[in-house]
Amino acid sequence: MDNIVELRDVNKFYGTAVQAQVLFDIDLSFEKGSFNSIIGQSGSGKSTLLNILGTLDRPTSGRVLVDGKETSSMKNTELAALRNKTIGFIFQFHYLLPEFTALENVLMPFRIGNRSVSKEVTERANELMEIVGIDQVKNNLATRMSGGQQQRTAIARALLNNPRVVLADEPTGNLDSDTSEKVFGMLREINERFGTTFVIVTHDRRIAEETDRIVEIVDGRIRMDLKK
Repeated sequence: MDNIVELRDVNKFYGTAVQAQVLFDIDLSFEKGSFNSIIGQSGSGKSTLLNILGTLDRPTSGRVLVDGKETSSMKNTELAALRNKTIGFIFQFHYLLPEFTALENVLMPFRIGNRSVSKEVTERANELMEIVGIDQVKNNLATRMSGGQQQRTAIARALLNNPRVVLADEPTGNLDSDTSEKVFGMLREINERFGTTFVIVTHDRRIAEETDRIVEIVDGRIRMDLKK
């Protein structure tokens, strides 16, 4: 099976006068359509790793390939276009725009390209909101929804442009256990229904054990890579 994202011999340093190395010689790839988790304690480097996978951050050395495209020589505008078409992001803090409704927030990734929203795109947004169970509150402002509804809106937003891969950084970190299980179940359903690749950073081993592959990061190095 082809890889959707690849890291080859990636290292990451922060600082100038005094440098701190955060990632060490990372070789890692994720197959198209797979459902994966990255685990590790706070400060282990897992969020930095996810940011580099998503081209939000650049490695100090090494190569990053997204859908077969080498990204090291790309300009920031080119990377932004690649992200918008290929990668969806779900964060622990949903980053919804409070002055917009749930539906308007979901449509935002399409609007970024200054394109008018077609009937087909609106229909897709409504379909996604129905899948994640928030169609009843689609006209509510972001501030008039519960935490679980806000996170579900963020999931629908991440899927609007039909990304090849979704990167999720602690997507259930601010939710209670019951809501966390429901949200995680939705991610699995979307993976199976659309063939979307998922890479989920989580501190919750119970969630990680429900994925098909667990990558553990310890002090910036891959300690375990377990495929089920």
